[in-house]
Parts: sequence; C-alpha cells; structure tokens
Amino acid sequence: MTTQPVAPPVLSTPDTHIFEDPTPVVIPTREAKLSDTETREVYEIERTVREIVEGGWQRIALQFPDGMLVDAPRVFSELERELSTREEQKSLATENENGNTTRTRLYILADTSYGSCCVDEIAAEHVDAQVVVHYGRACLSPTARLPVIYVFTSRPLRGDDVVGAFESSFGQEDEGKGDKVVIMADLTYHSHVNPLVERLRENGWKNVRSTEVIHDPTSSIPNRKIIWGDTEFVDEKGLREWKIWHISDPPSALLLTLSSRIKELIIYPTNSATTTSTQAVKANTATALRRRYALLTRLTTTPVIGILINTISVANYMSSISSLQKLISAAGKKSYTFVVGKVNAAKMANFGEVGGWVVIGCWESSLVEGGDFYAPVVTPFELGLALQADGERVWSGEWRGDFDGVLSASEKVVKSEVKPEEKEDKKSKRIEVEGNLDDEEESAPPEFDLRTGRYVSHSRPMRTAAPLSASQPSTVNQAEPTPTSQSLTRRAKLDVATVNGAVSPGAEFLRSQRTWTGLGSDFVEEGAAEAGTIEEGRSGVARGYTVGEGERT
Repeated sequence: MTTQPVAPPVLSTPDTHIFEDPTPVVIPTREAKLSDTETREVYEIERTVREIVEGGWQRIALQFPDGMLVDAPRVFSELERELSTREEQKSLATENENGNTTRTRLYILADTSYGSCCVDEIAAEHVDAQVVVHYGRACLSPTARLPVIYVFTSRPLRGDDVVGAFESSFGQEDEGKGDKVVIMADLTYHSHVNPLVERLRENGWKNVRSTEVIHDPTSSIPNRKIIWGDTEFVDEKGLREWKIWHISDPPSALLLTLSSRIKELIIYPTNSATTTSTQAVKANTATALRRRYALLTRLTTTPVIGILINTISVANYMSSISSLQKLISAAGKKSYTFVVGKVNAAKMANFGEVGGWVVIGCWESSLVEGGDFYAPVVTPFELGLALQADGERVWSGEWRGDFDGVLSASEKVVKSEVKPEEKEDKKSKRIEVEGNLDDEEESAPPEFDLRTGRYVSHSRPMRTAAPLSASQPSTVNQAEPTPTSQSLTRRAKLDVATVNGAVSPGAEFLRSQRTWTGLGSDFVEEGAAEAGTIEEGRSGVARGYTVGEGERT
C-alpha cells in the first residue's frame, strides 16, 4: 500500500548549512602572521609592481587561494602604496581630456569557481581587469584571455634537514653518489632547488641536476625542464634512467604522469611552514593506477557519458569539448555537456541518466578522485582508452592529465570512420540497413560488462537508427504510399525517444525512469490550494539587497 506524502520535498539547503563548504581545503592555512617585511618578500611586492608598471596595466585583479585570503588586505595595501610611490617618483600619472588623473586600481577576487590552481579569468573580467596576479600554487596552464603574473609565495625550508634527508635516501657511500637524480619541488618551494643542488655537488653528488619552471604542462616533466649548469638537458628517452627527488607532496596528477616516465620518485614531505627533520619516502602509484583502470573499464559499456567542464579559462578547452563529442559519437554513445561550478558528488548525483563523466579542466583538476560519486569520473586520456574495443585496448601504464592529445585522437577517428571507397557502398546499402534494423542489431557482436560478466544490450544507443514513423514508407523506392492504419500497434523494438529526429537517451530516461518531473508533481492532494502567484524576490548586490520596491536589507 502506497502512502501519499504529507509535505513537499525539501528542495533547498537548510539555513544552518549555508556557509558550509563541502570541498576540502587543498592549501594549508598559515599558522603565524607574517610581518611587513615577510609579506613583501613572500608575495614579491617589488617584482609584481615592476611588471605592472612595465606592462602599463591600470586595472589589476589579485587572486588568492583560500588559505591566503587572510593576507589579501595587507598585500593589497603594500601594492597600492608601492604603485603610488612609483607613479609619483617617475611621473607615471597622466591626465585625460577632462583633466582627471588616471590611477591604478586593484581588485581582490575572493571567489574561484573551479580551483585555486587555475586563473579565474571570468571573475577578473567582471571588474574589467587587464591583468591577473595569481598567488600560490598554479597549474601554469595557458590562459585564453588575460595575461598573468604568477607569484608562487615561496615558503621557508631548512637546508640542513633537506640535505640530510636526501643523503639518507640514497646512502652516503661513494656508490650511491653516482645515482642520476633530478631535484624537483612544488612551486611554493621551488626557490630552494638551486641552493640545494649546489650544496649536494659540493658534497660529491656529481649527477644531481636541477629543474627550471616553464609554462608547458605537456612537457616530459610537466611545467619543468632539466638544467645542467647553464644549459638545458634534453633527453626524453633516457629519462627512465633518472630518479626524481621531489620536495613537498606532489598532486596526484603529477604522480601518475611521472610513474611511467622516470625510474623512481622519492618524496620529501613538508607538513608545515617550519619543517622539522623528516625522512623521504618512495612513491608507489601501482594501487592508484589499478583504481584508475578499474574506473575507465566501467565506461566501456556505459551508453551515456557526461562531459563535465571544470574550467573556462584554459586555452583550447572549447576545441577539446568538440573533440570529445566526436570521439563519443564515433563510439556510438551519447554525450551531454554540463557546467556545475565546483564539482562535488551531490551536484552530479542529480543526473541519473549519465553513466560516466569525463572532466575538461587543467592537467591537475581533470583528475577528480573520491568514493562518493555515483558514476565514474575519468580524464580525457582515460576516456580514449575506454572507448577502444576490448581487443584493441592495451594500457602500458602511461598516464597523462592534459587534454591536448584528445584533438589528434578525434581527428584520426573521424578520418577512419568513413573511407572514400566506402561512401558509395554505404549509399546503396542505406535502404537495406534501415529496413533491417533488428537484423543489424542482432548480428552485432555481443558486449559484456568486464566487472560483472553480464551481457549489455544498450551500450551504444547512437548506433541504432531512429525508427521510422507510421506515416513514412518502409523503403525509399516504394512506388505507392503505405496506407495508414487505425488499429493499435505495438511499439517497435529498440524504439526510444527522439528530439528533432535524433535519438535522445536523456529524453527516454525522463519518460521511462525519472519519477520526479517538477515542483508539485509528487505532492498532489484533492482539494489542495492552488499555487500562489509569483512574487518578485531580492535583487541587488550582497552589501544591500532590495526586496521589490521596499526597503534595503
């Protein structure tokens, strides 16, 4: 016996949960307050002002990660004071036609839509900014609209402890000092790399090399190049013979990327700003790679794939979306594109028709991990593997987080989808294929879920042609039209909902499986009052809303 609901479902967040952020804090908060001198050094006030003056920018947006917003007002004041001093000393202030003085304006961006590692160009454009100053860790992905000044906010590190941890990782014997090692660090500790390499060479480590920051996530070591003295070391094939000693915990995307490119990765953890003596540990990515492979195998039989946009600032993200749509369509699957802001499991659980997700983001944010998601979330590289046939899918363990390789892969698929010699043959067989739709589906090779071993019959819904309507002839060359019948007929096999003549698994899911279709659809009682009239809500900005034509709140 079914019971009617006594109240409508709760459709909004409770007031007690409004200010709770479900996303984890990636960047640690600062334990001690910085002095004025430390603030100028950590946030590189002089260099930032020098680049702003050289660029001639008048409207500057300052982007801080959540853990550094506490320092934002002081950084703002220091930059404003320094800029005013430069303008007065060098007579940089100019007068326009009205005689008004044009001065530099600074804006603090207090909200990032996706991730703190990416430049928030959209928020900067809201204030008509000409340049963005990005503080803290950065993915260094190429931006699409605005120039960027990166300030990595160097954190302190005890040199003696780092040298001791390095030597204990390889042993202090003469044999261990011959190992080929590349010193690498997180961007917030990169300033310590060159001094560390010099000290190690003085101690007899001759094959230790440093790294230099570059803006290229697709390089052999993302955003880094190996330096030997004053020259660049380029030896991608021989990179497997080298070990990387990494200062601070690297992001998961970097771990997986380097797992198949180098001999070994050793991590020196930095848990706080004043790191005490600790031991470096060897990274093991075997478990993580197996988990990623298990996720992508779940998408092999998934009929509907959601393209989740996790950035709108990285260059070429639109072309990457188009490339993914071509790959998914060539595999006979259906794709839908979503923009949800900050990604979390609650938002994505609203789309039950989507069996798997592929993330379009920077090379770090494309890797979304977590056990709370109802459907697997993979990167474009992993989706490319999932869309291959079972007999063709071979994974050597290589992994990449960027989506630059998706464009070339989609071009290959489109070129090989229809060969020139097959075009005429397909035209002649089109009528026969349409007339024998059921036979074509039955002759297709069976597909099985590799996880459960069960047969899957709907993994490629877009390979099924749209069924012919009753008013259309079954064949094109039929001389006389088929008379319509008034009798009740059974729906054709594999008939699904269509939108503008195209198969739509989303519409079919809405028609057959989704039980809730809108407000009031699940709360209907006899004699219930009619819905109220629509009233004007709040408008304005956060510092003072206006309710209709009433007072400000």
